[in-house]
Amino acid sequence: MTTKEMEVVKNLDVEKYMGRWYEIASFPSRNQPKDGVNTRATYTLNQDGTVHVLNETWSGGKRGSIEGTAYKVDPKSDEAKLKVKFYIPPFLPIIPIVGDYWVLYIDDDYQYALIGQPSKKYLWILCRQPHLDEEIYNQLVEKAKEVGYDVSKLHKTPQADPPPDGEDAPKDTKGFWWIKSILGK
Repeated sequence: MTTKEMEVVKNLDVEKYMGRWYEIASFPSRNQPKDGVNTRATYTLNQDGTVHVLNETWSGGKRGSIEGTAYKVDPKSDEAKLKVKFYIPPFLPIIPIVGDYWVLYIDDDYQYALIGQPSKKYLWILCRQPHLDEEIYNQLVEKAKEVGYDVSKLHKTPQADPPPDGEDAPKDTKGFWWIKSILGK
């Protein structure tokens, strides 16, 4: 099977992209707990044009979160190629971790998206709602497959209905899930 060249969305409307996105599926990452559920990202536009990123996940009944910043790789380009920078551990931000965040596909109404990176080590299917229609999910999986992702690694993220309220949840204030992720647990 011939693999198509990886293309990204052009002329992404950053303001429309802001808000909450639920992780429907992703490749497992050492930066997230293996038993993580209700994983989501909330994006807020900063005055300088960068994007504030809040990633949250629940593990063992507690909410873990990390905040970072996203910015365009080339501010003059119309391509949706971004970098995301986080500091770890989140409770003592010392080490910057920078990754690629490429918007590979987004629907016209900005309700679901396929996010990847050139190394093809990470892949995310995001949706504005905690659940995505199976037909749309399969179309996004097919798009990822067409550009060379090993979609057999996709793991669906359990999402509660309704989603938990982040402010009321007990917090993982010690960052144990980050320590576990560094150890590969």
